Amino acid sequence: MNRRDFIHQTTGATALITLGSLGLQSFVDSAKPTKITILHTNDVHSHIEAFSAEDGRNANKGGVARRASLIESIKNKNPNTLLFDAGDIFQGTPYFNYYGGELEFKLMSKLKYDAATIGNHDFDNGIDGLYTQLPHAEFDFITANYDFSNTIMDSHTKPYKIFNKGGIKIGVFGLGIELKGLVDPAMYKETKYLDPIETSQEMVKTLKDDKQCDLVICLSHLGYNYRNSETKISDLKLAAATKDIDLIIGGHTHTFLKKPTVIKNIEGNNMLVNQVGCYGINLGKIDFYFDADKNKAANGASIIV
Repeated sequence: MNRRDFIHQTTGATALITLGSLGLQSFVDSAKPTKITILHTNDVHSHIEAFSAEDGRNANKGGVARRASLIESIKNKNPNTLLFDAGDIFQGTPYFNYYGGELEFKLMSKLKYDAATIGNHDFDNGIDGLYTQLPHAEFDFITANYDFSNTIMDSHTKPYKIFNKGGIKIGVFGLGIELKGLVDPAMYKETKYLDPIETSQEMVKTLKDDKQCDLVICLSHLGYNYRNSETKISDLKLAAATKDIDLIIGGHTHTFLKKPTVIKNIEGNNMLVNQVGCYGINLGKIDFYFDADKNKAANGASIIV
């Protein structure tokens, strides 16, 4: 790839954004940057089929089959691709009422999701109902701030997972929203909620310092932003209060972003926050580019399914 082609390909949906303190010249000078593609969904809420042609707002959008075709085409172009979900997989259509989550997990496994975090609605059949469906999920559940040690879910989630693609080490950790006030305590039982900012700092130290990851991603079900609350931790607050997270993939607030939001972290460096609404209508796609020295830049967009 020559310089002109590289610049052209990375200015389509959004401008190329450097992450960290280096400028763009490093990537322009790079003979062959390594490209890592991150695909993601959130708040699909058991929407298996596409919306009908008669649906006023979302006519002919969404559907697992269409998402599968889109994901396959992107992976064919770049094998260095990962696919994640930011929670609230369950609840929203009769498929969940009838199958209890079995169908959702089986289809996500067919689509080869690499990992997901847990949303508040994933407890809608109780923690026992969530546990019952785990054998149908051929991917890992990642959550660092739900302590399941006194529940049936103990040892069935991971705080983080590390992936290797194209010589790039990618560390991913998960965060869930506080369940108190959102979910009946009988549904989540003795699950303990841990502070997401403190948890993130611990995860970043592990992934960045100890494990030497080149890219750090947070799967978050905290919510994008809360304008009228100074106490609730949102993705935007988390981004500004931490360091060394490159991307927060969000959920919960059903926020439709056309492109990732660029936030300055606590050290004044760029990082990205993205969320793609709900119901599988959109697929998030973020491309990270690494030069020979592992300096990175990114661009991304939301793709209508």
